[in-house]
Amino acid sequence: QMSNSSFINEFLLLEFTDMWELQLLHFLLFLSFYLAALLGNILIITAVACDHHLHTPMYFFLLNLSILDLGIITTTVPKSMSNSLWDTRAISYLGCASQVFFLFFLCSAECLLLTVMAYDRYLAICRPLHYGSLMSSRACVKMAAAAWGTGFLNAVLHAGNTFSLPLCQGNVVEQFFCEIPQILELSCSDAYLREVVALVVSLCFAFLCLLFIVASYVQIFTVVLRIPSEQGRYKAFSMCLPHLSVVSLFVSTGVFAYLKPPTLSSPALDLVVAVLYAVVPPVVNPLIYSMRNKDLKEAL
Repeated sequence: QMSNSSFINEFLLLEFTDMWELQLLHFLLFLSFYLAALLGNILIITAVACDHHLHTPMYFFLLNLSILDLGIITTTVPKSMSNSLWDTRAISYLGCASQVFFLFFLCSAECLLLTVMAYDRYLAICRPLHYGSLMSSRACVKMAAAAWGTGFLNAVLHAGNTFSLPLCQGNVVEQFFCEIPQILELSCSDAYLREVVALVVSLCFAFLCLLFIVASYVQIFTVVLRIPSEQGRYKAFSMCLPHLSVVSLFVSTGVFAYLKPPTLSSPALDLVVAVLYAVVPPVVNPLIYSMRNKDLKEAL
Protein backbone atom coordinates (compact mmCIF):
# COMPACT_ATOMS: atom_id res chain seq x y z
CA GLN A 1 0.00 0.00 0.00
CA MET A 2 1.65 3.23 -1.15
CA SER A 3 0.34 6.15 0.80
CA ASN A 4 0.88 9.50 -0.85
CA SER A 5 2.36 12.46 1.04
CA SER A 6 -1.06 14.12 0.94
CA PHE A 7 -2.29 11.59 3.51
CA ILE A 8 0.46 12.55 5.97
CA ASN A 9 -0.84 15.42 8.05
CA GLU A 10 2.03 15.49 10.54
CA PHE A 11 5.61 14.29 10.98
CA LEU A 12 7.31 12.97 14.11
CA LEU A 13 10.62 14.64 14.94
CA LEU A 14 13.59 13.02 16.67
CA GLU A 15 13.05 12.47 20.38
CA PHE A 16 16.17 13.37 22.32
CA THR A 17 15.19 11.24 25.29
CA ASP A 18 12.08 9.87 26.98
CA MET A 19 13.25 10.89 30.48
CA TRP A 20 11.49 14.03 31.68
CA GLU A 21 14.58 15.36 33.54
CA LEU A 22 16.72 15.06 30.39
CA GLN A 23 13.94 16.62 28.28
CA LEU A 24 13.97 19.56 30.66
CA LEU A 25 17.78 19.74 30.37
CA HIS A 26 17.47 19.75 26.55
CA PHE A 27 14.85 22.52 26.79
CA LEU A 28 17.08 24.66 29.06
CA LEU A 29 20.17 24.06 26.90
CA PHE A 30 18.36 25.07 23.69
CA LEU A 31 16.74 28.01 25.51
CA SER A 32 20.18 29.30 26.57
CA PHE A 33 21.47 28.92 22.97
CA TYR A 34 18.41 30.72 21.63
CA LEU A 35 18.58 33.60 24.11
CA ALA A 36 22.34 34.01 23.49
CA ALA A 37 21.70 34.17 19.71
CA LEU A 38 18.82 36.64 20.18
CA LEU A 39 20.82 38.88 22.48
CA GLY A 40 24.02 38.86 20.38
CA ASN A 41 22.36 39.40 17.01
CA ILE A 42 19.85 42.00 18.20
CA LEU A 43 22.71 43.96 19.83
CA ILE A 44 24.64 43.95 16.54
CA ILE A 45 21.55 44.95 14.51
CA THR A 46 20.79 47.79 16.95
CA ALA A 47 24.41 49.00 17.09
CA VAL A 48 24.79 49.06 13.30
CA ALA A 49 21.38 50.69 12.76
CA CYS A 50 21.83 53.39 15.42
CA ASP A 51 25.51 54.32 15.21
CA HIS A 52 26.26 56.41 12.11
CA HIS A 53 29.99 55.51 12.37
CA LEU A 54 28.96 51.97 11.44
CA HIS A 55 27.07 52.97 8.28
CA THR A 56 29.70 51.37 6.04
CA PRO A 57 29.44 48.41 3.62
CA MET A 58 31.13 45.99 6.04
CA TYR A 59 28.64 46.68 8.82
CA PHE A 60 25.68 46.81 6.45
CA PHE A 61 26.49 43.22 5.40
CA LEU A 62 27.06 42.27 9.05
CA LEU A 63 23.57 43.57 9.88
CA ASN A 64 22.15 41.35 7.11
CA LEU A 65 24.13 38.38 8.45
CA SER A 66 22.67 38.92 11.94
CA ILE A 67 19.11 39.02 10.55
CA LEU A 68 19.75 35.76 8.65
CA ASP A 69 21.25 34.12 11.75
CA LEU A 70 18.22 35.11 13.83
CA GLY A 71 15.98 33.59 11.16
CA ILE A 72 17.95 30.31 10.99
CA ILE A 73 17.88 29.66 14.74
CA THR A 74 14.21 30.74 15.02
CA THR A 75 13.24 28.27 12.27
CA THR A 76 14.58 25.23 14.14
CA VAL A 77 15.09 25.73 17.89
CA PRO A 78 11.76 27.05 19.33
CA LYS A 79 9.74 24.12 17.91
CA SER A 80 12.22 21.61 19.35
CA MET A 81 12.05 23.40 22.73
CA SER A 82 8.24 23.38 22.84
CA ASN A 83 8.16 19.68 21.88
CA SER A 84 10.50 18.87 24.78
CA LEU A 85 8.44 20.92 27.19
CA TRP A 86 5.10 19.40 26.16
CA ASP A 87 6.59 15.89 25.75
CA THR A 88 5.54 15.48 22.12
CA ARG A 89 7.35 14.77 18.83
CA ALA A 90 4.72 16.00 16.36
CA ILE A 91 5.09 18.77 13.80
CA SER A 92 2.32 19.54 11.30
CA TYR A 93 2.84 18.91 7.56
CA LEU A 94 2.73 22.68 6.93
CA GLY A 95 5.10 23.32 9.85
CA CYS A 96 7.56 20.81 8.43
CA ALA A 97 7.36 22.30 4.91
CA SER A 98 7.88 25.78 6.42
CA GLN A 99 11.01 24.63 8.27
CA VAL A 100 12.48 23.14 5.09
CA PHE A 101 11.63 26.28 3.09
CA PHE A 102 12.93 28.86 5.59
CA LEU A 103 16.07 26.91 6.50
CA PHE A 104 17.03 26.52 2.83
CA PHE A 105 16.12 30.15 2.08
CA LEU A 106 18.16 31.60 4.96
CA CYS A 107 21.16 29.26 4.63
CA SER A 108 21.41 29.85 0.84
CA ALA A 109 21.19 33.61 1.38
CA GLU A 110 23.84 33.41 4.14
CA CYS A 111 26.22 31.47 1.87
CA LEU A 112 25.89 34.18 -0.80
CA LEU A 113 26.18 36.99 1.74
CA LEU A 114 29.43 35.52 3.12
CA THR A 115 30.72 35.51 -0.49
CA VAL A 116 29.76 39.18 -0.89
CA MET A 117 31.51 39.96 2.42
CA ALA A 118 34.70 38.31 1.11
CA TYR A 119 34.46 40.51 -2.00
CA ASP A 120 34.04 43.56 0.26
CA ARG A 121 37.20 42.63 2.24
CA TYR A 122 39.08 42.02 -1.03
CA LEU A 123 38.17 45.47 -2.39
CA ALA A 124 38.96 47.19 0.93
CA ILE A 125 42.47 45.70 1.10
CA CYS A 126 43.49 45.06 -2.54
CA ARG A 127 41.67 47.92 -4.34
CA PRO A 128 41.38 50.68 -1.69
CA LEU A 129 41.36 53.53 -4.25
CA HIS A 130 38.33 52.08 -6.05
CA TYR A 131 36.55 50.94 -2.89
CA GLY A 132 34.27 53.96 -2.53
CA SER A 133 32.99 53.80 -6.13
CA LEU A 134 32.65 49.98 -6.32
CA MET A 135 31.01 49.69 -2.89
CA SER A 136 28.53 52.55 -3.07
CA SER A 137 25.42 52.25 -0.93
CA ARG A 138 23.36 51.38 -4.04
CA ALA A 139 25.81 48.58 -4.99
CA CYS A 140 25.67 47.19 -1.42
CA VAL A 141 21.86 47.13 -1.41
CA LYS A 142 21.83 45.40 -4.81
CA MET A 143 24.29 42.73 -3.63
CA ALA A 144 22.36 42.07 -0.42
CA ALA A 145 19.07 41.93 -2.38
CA ALA A 146 20.64 39.46 -4.83
CA ALA A 147 21.70 37.21 -1.93
CA TRP A 148 18.22 37.28 -0.35
CA GLY A 149 16.43 36.87 -3.71
CA THR A 150 18.58 33.93 -4.88
CA GLY A 151 18.13 32.24 -1.50
CA PHE A 152 14.36 32.64 -1.81
CA LEU A 153 14.22 31.15 -5.33
CA ASN A 154 16.48 28.27 -4.26
CA ALA A 155 14.19 27.52 -1.32
CA VAL A 156 11.05 27.58 -3.51
CA LEU A 157 12.70 25.06 -5.85
CA HIS A 158 13.81 22.65 -3.09
CA ALA A 159 10.75 22.85 -0.85
CA GLY A 160 8.45 22.42 -3.87
CA ASN A 161 10.52 19.52 -5.18
CA THR A 162 10.77 17.74 -1.82
CA PHE A 163 7.12 18.01 -0.80
CA SER A 164 5.80 16.98 -4.21
CA LEU A 165 7.41 13.55 -3.67
CA PRO A 166 5.20 10.62 -2.66
CA LEU A 167 6.22 9.65 0.89
CA CYS A 168 5.67 5.98 1.64
CA GLN A 169 8.23 5.16 4.34
CA GLY A 170 6.24 6.49 7.30
CA ASN A 171 6.45 9.95 8.84
CA VAL A 172 9.34 9.72 11.35
CA VAL A 173 12.04 12.34 10.70
CA GLU A 174 15.33 11.36 12.36
CA GLN A 175 16.25 14.94 13.23
CA PHE A 176 15.09 17.66 15.67
CA PHE A 177 13.80 19.74 12.73
CA CYS A 178 12.61 18.95 9.18
CA GLU A 179 15.61 18.65 6.90
CA ILE A 180 15.63 17.65 3.20
CA PRO A 181 17.96 14.59 3.50
CA GLN A 182 15.72 13.17 6.25
CA ILE A 183 12.50 13.76 4.24
CA LEU A 184 14.08 12.11 1.16
CA GLU A 185 14.58 8.94 3.21
CA LEU A 186 10.79 8.74 3.60
CA SER A 187 10.14 8.96 -0.15
CA CYS A 188 9.39 6.06 -2.46
CA SER A 189 12.24 4.25 -4.25
CA ASP A 190 13.24 6.32 -7.30
CA ALA A 191 11.06 9.39 -6.88
CA TYR A 192 13.65 11.23 -4.80
CA LEU A 193 16.38 11.26 -7.49
CA ARG A 194 15.04 14.52 -8.98
CA GLU A 195 15.55 16.34 -5.67
CA VAL A 196 18.96 14.69 -5.19
CA VAL A 197 20.04 16.19 -8.54
CA ALA A 198 18.73 19.62 -7.43
CA LEU A 199 20.65 19.29 -4.14
CA VAL A 200 23.86 18.42 -6.00
CA VAL A 201 23.41 21.53 -8.19
CA SER A 202 22.95 23.67 -5.05
CA LEU A 203 26.01 22.13 -3.42
CA CYS A 204 28.07 22.85 -6.55
CA PHE A 205 26.86 26.45 -6.30
CA ALA A 206 27.90 26.57 -2.61
CA PHE A 207 31.28 25.11 -3.63
CA LEU A 208 31.70 27.91 -6.23
CA CYS A 209 30.97 30.47 -3.49
CA LEU A 210 33.61 28.81 -1.32
CA LEU A 211 36.14 28.86 -4.20
CA PHE A 212 35.45 32.57 -4.73
CA ILE A 213 35.99 33.23 -0.99
CA VAL A 214 39.26 31.23 -0.97
CA ALA A 215 40.50 33.03 -4.13
CA SER A 216 39.66 36.41 -2.51
CA TYR A 217 41.62 35.50 0.62
CA VAL A 218 44.63 34.24 -1.34
CA GLN A 219 44.84 37.68 -2.97
CA ILE A 220 44.16 39.48 0.32
CA PHE A 221 46.93 37.61 2.16
CA THR A 222 49.36 38.18 -0.73
CA VAL A 223 48.77 41.94 -0.38
CA VAL A 224 48.77 41.91 3.45
CA LEU A 225 52.10 40.08 3.70
CA ARG A 226 53.68 42.84 1.59
CA ILE A 227 52.61 45.55 4.07
CA PRO A 228 55.88 46.81 5.61
CA SER A 229 54.58 47.75 9.08
CA GLU A 230 53.69 45.02 11.54
CA GLN A 231 50.79 47.11 12.86
CA GLY A 232 49.35 47.46 9.34
CA ARG A 233 49.54 43.70 8.80
CA TYR A 234 47.88 43.06 12.16
CA LYS A 235 45.05 45.49 11.39
CA ALA A 236 44.41 43.89 7.98
CA PHE A 237 44.42 40.35 9.43
CA SER A 238 42.08 41.32 12.25
CA MET A 239 39.64 42.70 9.65
CA CYS A 240 39.56 39.33 7.87
CA LEU A 241 39.82 36.73 10.64
CA PRO A 242 36.22 37.01 11.96
CA HIS A 243 34.80 36.51 8.47
CA LEU A 244 37.13 33.57 7.77
CA SER A 245 36.15 31.89 11.07
CA VAL A 246 32.42 32.29 10.32
CA VAL A 247 32.83 30.92 6.77
CA SER A 248 34.84 27.89 7.95
CA LEU A 249 32.28 26.93 10.59
CA PHE A 250 29.18 27.48 8.44
CA VAL A 251 30.39 25.91 5.20
CA SER A 252 32.23 22.88 6.66
CA THR A 253 29.29 21.76 8.82
CA GLY A 254 26.64 22.49 6.16
CA VAL A 255 28.50 20.63 3.42
CA PHE A 256 29.16 17.67 5.75
CA ALA A 257 25.45 17.49 6.67
CA TYR A 258 24.37 17.24 3.02
CA LEU A 259 27.33 15.37 1.49
CA LYS A 260 28.34 12.76 4.07
CA PRO A 261 28.15 9.17 2.77
CA PRO A 262 25.20 7.08 4.05
CA THR A 263 27.66 4.70 5.77
CA LEU A 264 28.63 7.57 8.10
CA SER A 265 25.03 8.34 8.92
CA SER A 266 23.91 7.67 12.46
CA PRO A 267 21.23 9.53 14.48
CA ALA A 268 23.84 10.81 16.97
CA LEU A 269 26.23 12.10 14.29
CA ASP A 270 23.40 13.65 12.23
CA LEU A 271 22.19 15.42 15.36
CA VAL A 272 25.63 16.82 16.23
CA VAL A 273 26.20 18.06 12.65
CA ALA A 274 22.74 19.67 12.55
CA VAL A 275 23.40 21.51 15.83
CA LEU A 276 26.77 22.63 14.43
CA TYR A 277 25.35 24.21 11.28
CA ALA A 278 21.86 25.34 12.39
CA VAL A 279 22.36 26.32 16.06
CA VAL A 280 26.03 27.12 16.75
CA PRO A 281 26.78 29.75 14.01
CA PRO A 282 23.90 32.11 15.01
CA VAL A 283 25.14 31.93 18.61
CA VAL A 284 28.88 32.40 17.98
CA ASN A 285 28.86 34.76 14.95
CA PRO A 286 28.08 37.88 17.04
CA LEU A 287 30.86 36.89 19.47
CA ILE A 288 33.37 36.29 16.67
CA TYR A 289 32.59 39.67 15.09
CA SER A 290 32.44 41.75 18.25
CA MET A 291 35.44 40.31 20.15
CA ARG A 292 38.09 41.68 17.80
CA ASN A 293 36.22 44.76 16.60
CA LYS A 294 36.96 48.04 18.36
CA ASP A 295 34.31 50.09 16.48
CA LEU A 296 31.58 47.57 17.23
CA LYS A 297 32.57 47.34 20.91
CA GLU A 298 32.44 51.15 21.22
CA ALA A 299 29.05 51.27 19.50
CA LEU A 300 27.67 48.57 21.82
